[in-house]
Amino acid sequence: MKKIVRQISLIPVAALIYAAGVTSFLDPNGIAPGGITGIAIVINRILSVDTGTLILLLNIPLLIIAWRVYGIKFVLTSLYSLFWISFFANVMEYFPPATQDLLLATIGGGALMAIGLGGILRIGATSGGTDIIVKLLQRKRNHIKTGTMFLIVDSCVLLFSFLVFQDIEKLMYAGMAIAIISYGVDVVLYGKDEAKLILIISEQPELLTERFLHKLNIGVTLLEGQGGYTKEGKKIIMCVMKKRIASMVLESVKELDPTAFMIVSDANEIYGNGYKSYNGGNA
Repeated sequence: MKKIVRQISLIPVAALIYAAGVTSFLDPNGIAPGGITGIAIVINRILSVDTGTLILLLNIPLLIIAWRVYGIKFVLTSLYSLFWISFFANVMEYFPPATQDLLLATIGGGALMAIGLGGILRIGATSGGTDIIVKLLQRKRNHIKTGTMFLIVDSCVLLFSFLVFQDIEKLMYAGMAIAIISYGVDVVLYGKDEAKLILIISEQPELLTERFLHKLNIGVTLLEGQGGYTKEGKKIIMCVMKKRIASMVLESVKELDPTAFMIVSDANEIYGNGYKSYNGGNA
């Protein structure tokens, strides 16, 4: 019940943000940002039907497919999201566009759509359209991130819009909007951890571990390793820390064991104590 109440109250907010990106920025400037929304913008120029109404109508076949695959609950949450997106989009068409500058429209519209779409997905619902297509594709390719999958699907729609508009400038701005939406959805869903993963093979593992645990307040895991040439046993220090602390770790290694072998890499997604929980939010 708590989840249902949360969805009922937050989906309209996310839908409003999404619709604002479409109706106040992209649609009035003729930028079709992929997906069902992009198709609706293209068809709007041909049939003069409200974009919000088209978004709802074009999703009906996909919802029927989704009903057979995911069940009625999935369809109802998607339909609820689509209703609010369609409603807000149609209402906001009566207001003047936020800007007529194509670059600003692309950035603003893409960012708002990403926030709205990411919010809807994070709540546990979908906005229909390519959300459904992406979910179906992820059943077979679940290792691909959501934003990347949107990018692939939306690129096909982008090609269709170019065939209709035949405007290379609008095509480029639409591609930019898709990239912004793709990146923004990943940030909203997965967060931007900005962390570092460091592996250290040192002759002074005890000193480094002591420094990391008690001076820098960094968690440490000691792994057992063996030199491939010498066959000697070695301790491997593995630790993850916020990006801003990484320089302090490097200084500590330089001070305590300048001969240490160290690997530093970016950590894109981190789950567990101090980072993200598996249920969303912070652990």
